[in-house]
Amino acid sequence: MAGESAQKPGLWEIFHQKFVVEERFMEPRARRALYATAVILAVLGVTLFLVTLTGVLQKNGLALDDAAVESWLLGIRSEPLTVVMIVVAVIFGPIGLPVIVLVVTVVWGLLAKHAWRPMLLAAAMLIGVGLAQIIGRLVGRQRPPVDLMLFGADTTFSFPSGHVLGASDFLLVLTFLVFSRHRNPKIAVVSFLCAVIGVVFAAVSRIYLGYHWLTDAVASVSLSLVVLGAVIAVDTWRTARIPGEVVTGELASQDP
Repeated sequence: MAGESAQKPGLWEIFHQKFVVEERFMEPRARRALYATAVILAVLGVTLFLVTLTGVLQKNGLALDDAAVESWLLGIRSEPLTVVMIVVAVIFGPIGLPVIVLVVTVVWGLLAKHAWRPMLLAAAMLIGVGLAQIIGRLVGRQRPPVDLMLFGADTTFSFPSGHVLGASDFLLVLTFLVFSRHRNPKIAVVSFLCAVIGVVFAAVSRIYLGYHWLTDAVASVSLSLVVLGAVIAVDTWRTARIPGEVVTGELASQDP
């Protein structure tokens, strides 16, 4: 009995195996490509966000197209299309999306050998919520007129769109975390295309339903690119290993 109890893993070992250890091996070129992708996404996202924000504050640039896009979407409104857009808005709304994220992260964390990726997904979603709240209050942009809204009045700040930012973070980050481990690049490309289509639907639904301007949605997507870039960088730093590479701090745990 004493021998059996001595062989049982301790709490730290259990925690380490579940939440800390997750490694994947790749060639140096592949890891450099991941870091480069992370930097490109972050720079692109920051640049696009600043350009969009400048246009909103100075009422020029892309902001000049806000009214035209809103008018065009109002012109194609129909009952069946409105139902579809409301369904999309509910799925990515403040109730639907948190429930989906909670279920995905909990189930994934329980079933997976390591909980690193679901934890990273949850962290990315929380960062997105924080960015939307902070920036929204700092910019203080008004939404389109209430009489254009098709799913109840909303008088909170418009820039950026929390719905679109949440949808973008969830779809893009989840797709990366799942398919970055897939060996078939074609499947990964198709998955990202599907994620992008989902982001476009989320963005169009918010403008169509009368709750946001085009620039609100563009700003949200740009912020999501920054979040995605950060996730790729952190995940690569933590999990990507070159064959034969020794990681400081892991030798002690391997000693008998």
